[in-house]
Amino acid sequence: MRFILLTLLCLVPGLARAQAEELENPGTVSAVQDRLYRMHHELTLGVGVLPADAYYKGLIGTVGYTYHFSDSFAWQVGRGTYSYNVQTSLRRQLERDFDVSPTNTAFEDQVQWMVGSDLMWSPLYGKTSFLNTNVIHFEVFLLGGGTVVKVERSDGFRPAINLGLGLRVFSSRNVSFRLDVTNNTVFAGASRIVNVPTVQLGTAFNFGATE
Repeated sequence: MRFILLTLLCLVPGLARAQAEELENPGTVSAVQDRLYRMHHELTLGVGVLPADAYYKGLIGTVGYTYHFSDSFAWQVGRGTYSYNVQTSLRRQLERDFDVSPTNTAFEDQVQWMVGSDLMWSPLYGKTSFLNTNVIHFEVFLLGGGTVVKVERSDGFRPAINLGLGLRVFSSRNVSFRLDVTNNTVFAGASRIVNVPTVQLGTAFNFGATE
């Protein structure tokens, strides 16, 4: 009996200390809030640029429709892009000083328009604050699909694989803004591949979704 009492007396300080630590550090509880905005039928209008080609820069306008199956997965059913091309000083110099023909293969690879379709995956959704005043809801998405590219040459329909990523910032239930950075790998011939990167800002109108 005396041994049991001595043992309990030794344990009591340790138990009290553990209880005090638990009260001081009660642990953490993690909670993931449900997203405030959901997408369903999305109509996108965008403007951007084809920045990479040395002989021209394309000013592009795009319209697209996307159907969202869930918060994470969507199908950009169709997108169409028209490019207004502006010659660079390098091209003008080649034509003026070196009499390079406008039918040069590189010149004929200039994009006129593109149509395509993509699958979209949105693995990241979150919110942040701007100057500790406004709460901004956003998501990051990846996309991949196929494109038909029309280039300047008469037989210039070329298949392409489109890959990219984007950022969406929500303004309201019905309006959000997108930044898309993509690259179309165009199969220009049996052994020729042309990369056509795009940078585009767009306004997306959302229909049929609930908060």
